[in-house]
Amino acid sequence: MKIESRERDGAVVVALVGEVDLQHSPSVRKHLMELMFDRRPVVVDMTAVEYIDSSGIASLVEAYQAARKNGTRFVLAAVSQPAMRVLQLARLDKVFALADTVEAGLSA
Repeated sequence: MKIESRERDGAVVVALVGEVDLQHSPSVRKHLMELMFDRRPVVVDMTAVEYIDSSGIASLVEAYQAARKNGTRFVLAAVSQPAMRVLQLARLDKVFALADTVEAGLSA
């Protein structure tokens, strides 16, 4: 699992690569929660997420809740099919702001 962040158009784009599971979700959570202190929009690029379990989803939900509390934008972009299936099963595809591409997420 890799986490890559870059600044773009005043926002932070966080690319998650690989499996977001019990072993890796604490680092995802830590990374996303640290970004919440900056109060800048966050776009999570999920193109390369091969697998995500409930602990990974919990990390995304916690970051989403922190963003809402801060009044900042938090978007999941280019969600891979495996990750989208999990979001749909949990009905979180109706909760998160979703964008088809990172570019669309930046302009949302």
